Amino acid sequence: MLTVTILLDSVEKVQRFVSKISRYSCGFDVECGNSCLVGLFSLDISRPLQLTVNGGESEIEDVLRDINEFMQY
Repeated sequence: MLTVTILLDSVEKVQRFVSKISRYSCGFDVECGNSCLVGLFSLDISRPLQLTVNGGESEIEDVLRDINEFMQY
């Protein structure tokens, strides 16, 4: 399990993000503050989000490569 900060500040980014993570069989949790989100399209896209990836080490590495454009450092 690994948690990273992401920013999805446009509808296009949300769509690209969903397309990328839907390729993986591991689980994903997205939180905004202390609230777990039901759907990415219902979030406040102006704020950074916490993404938790629940998977094996090699799969997490692949996910991080795929979502690098959305990550906040």
